[in-house]
This record gives sequence, C-alpha cells and structure tokens, in this order.
Amino acid sequence: MLRTIFMIGLFAIGGLFVLRLAFGLFAFGFGLLGWLFFFAIKVAIVGGIIYLIIRVFSPDTARRLRQKWNG
Repeated sequence: MLRTIFMIGLFAIGGLFVLRLAFGLFAFGFGLLGWLFFFAIKVAIVGGIIYLIIRVFSPDTARRLRQKWNG
C-alpha cells in the first residue's frame, strides 16, 4: 500500500515535470514565431519604402522590377 502511494506521487511529479517542459517548449516556439512575424513585417515595410523611392525617382527601373517579379 505504501508502494502504491509512492508510485502515485512519483507519477504526479513526473507528469508535472513533463507539463512544465512541454509548456516551456510551446512558449519558446510562440516567442520565436512572434519574432519571425514582426521581423517579416519590418522587412516588408523597408522593402515597400525602397520600392516607393525607386518608383518616384526612377519609374523605368520600377517598371522593370515589376515585370521581373510578375513575369
């Protein structure tokens, strides 16, 4: 009977350890995903600004870039 109580306690502690590990990995994954998302937004904004500057100062170059990416 004492062995059963200790085994239940051992499984409970093991389960808590596994839950803490799993939620820690999920938190790391969500943090990495958020960082990548905001980095992609920053890159898109900078690329849009560069394209806008090229379009204002050199419309022919902007047209060639559009043709290159659109096919």
